[in-house]
Amino acid sequence: MAKNPNFPEAGNLPTGYAHCRSSDSFTGYQYHHPSKMSNSHPLRPYTAVGEIDHVHILSEHIGALMNGEDYSDVIFIVEKKRFPAHRVILAARCHYFRALLYGGMRESQPEAEIPLQDTTAEAFTMLLKYIYTGRATLRDEKEEVLLDFLSLAHKYGFPELEDSTSEYLCTILNIQNVCMTFDVASLYSLPKLTFMCCMFMDRNAQEVLSSEGFLSLSKAALLSIVLRDSFAAPEKDIFQALMNWCKHNPKENHADIMQAVRLPLMSLTELLNVVRPSGLLSPDAILDAIKIRSESRDMDLNYRGMLIPGENIATMKYGAQVVKGELKSALLDGDTQNYDLDHGFSRHPINDDCRSGIEIKLGQPSIINHIRILLWDRDSRSYSYYIEVSMDELDWIRVIDHSKYLCRSWQNLYFPARVCRYIRIVGTHNTVNKVFHIVAFECMFTNKSFTLEKGLIVPTENVATIADCASVIEGVSRSRNALLNGDTKNYDWDSGYTCHQLGSGAIVVQLAQPYMIGSIRLLLWDCDDRSYSYYIEVSTNQQQWTMVVDRTKISCKSWQTITFDKQPASFIRIVGTRNTANEALQEQVEVSKVKSKLEKMLKNMILLL
Repeated sequence: MAKNPNFPEAGNLPTGYAHCRSSDSFTGYQYHHPSKMSNSHPLRPYTAVGEIDHVHILSEHIGALMNGEDYSDVIFIVEKKRFPAHRVILAARCHYFRALLYGGMRESQPEAEIPLQDTTAEAFTMLLKYIYTGRATLRDEKEEVLLDFLSLAHKYGFPELEDSTSEYLCTILNIQNVCMTFDVASLYSLPKLTFMCCMFMDRNAQEVLSSEGFLSLSKAALLSIVLRDSFAAPEKDIFQALMNWCKHNPKENHADIMQAVRLPLMSLTELLNVVRPSGLLSPDAILDAIKIRSESRDMDLNYRGMLIPGENIATMKYGAQVVKGELKSALLDGDTQNYDLDHGFSRHPINDDCRSGIEIKLGQPSIINHIRILLWDRDSRSYSYYIEVSMDELDWIRVIDHSKYLCRSWQNLYFPARVCRYIRIVGTHNTVNKVFHIVAFECMFTNKSFTLEKGLIVPTENVATIADCASVIEGVSRSRNALLNGDTKNYDWDSGYTCHQLGSGAIVVQLAQPYMIGSIRLLLWDCDDRSYSYYIEVSTNQQQWTMVVDRTKISCKSWQTITFDKQPASFIRIVGTRNTANEALQEQVEVSKVKSKLEKMLKNMILLL
């Protein structure tokens, strides 16, 4: 075999080369990097071919300069401790230091010594380490040092460091540190950390009031806490905590602080025996509170309540229980699949005086604006009902009134936020018998935006879908809900549409609950050149119908978009009056074919068919 001049002689291979053979014939040499042939070398992160990544080495080398006199050209003095540093590194990493050290001021002079008065040596050491290496160790530091470190990150303009430190502080919140953490988060307008502190304090309000950190809150931070509706501690405890804060902060304006107390929520005994002796509130303020309490409806008082956004609080986990109704145990068990004619629901008889009902008691007063209930739906029956809330089981406020509407299956209900302890659902009608059945109940506070008009939701997305429990209750189709399945592509002469005989019947869609709709969009069958005429009506009870579009004298094809003044609707009836293809063929039986998805959207696209 001829020697290849480009390869070294066998036996004279440089480090890292080895013979490669295939089928016992010599084919050449293969190179193995020494680091891959020895366990003495640490593994390096994988990098793409042609890319070198030695950032860790750079970080180590630059980090070795920290706190060393070598090459340093500026010294910071913090709590009498000297920190030698390097102008170019500080300026490259931070706009603040760039302006300070190269801005022409005395700090820009060679070998300048710069005292820093607003931080601690521990926090500044952490900051220098981050500047030089990009790393910081938080888990071993005290909360006070971490908050000073966060302050430095904010002051010197390190937003990524600020965010990372805030995220870590969110994970270590406790009764002892939450107040001072909230104070700093509020001062520097850190939204996530502020929110997490508020959530923690809301859920531990009484413990926070008695903590030492509460007395050290700034006035602004203190007021932002106790003015929250969700800071749900007894008003007596809030008053006493504010009184202690005033004693601890004698220079502040106590009148502003005391205005945060909701005096009408306190009993007459508490007003006379706790508030009056303190001297912090005038006799007129106490008398005004007594007057408001005696003359107002209980549900009109400005109650505080627990706030847990996006989570169902009608559960045993949060202490909820069904206190009135038959078969109580089924309502809050979370099972929305296993129910039939005999089990899996709670119920009450429907009486003319509406004194019966199903009542849920929450674990504590809570802020809610969203209720979901599952009406028994194993057949085509519909129900009517209303929902009321109360704090004391005496004064009830109606938040949902569907007593004049027909509803079925899942109900997604929204209303202005209310503080309540009791929720009562009263059935007023069942199209089959005189019993009201509920399979499941949920309540919560949601941050989802919604629009109400005359107590009904104005939908912003499609609600006439199978997922939203809408159904076709009249019309002919090979598939029961072909009209609602969202498929606008796969239809032909035999399938994929819903129809009715001209001059007899209609196509009727029932929505799960009433909505305020102002637009309808539908797709007429368009596999040939025929055209149709039709009209559409809406109703809330299948008795009284309102016509929203009349196209009986117009030839219509394919997609139709109709807008009209918003109307309450639980039912949509589409009535075909003409089909040009059947007229031309002089068929005795004329069929109007309507195909596509039924949707609801806001204002000009409220209901799409």
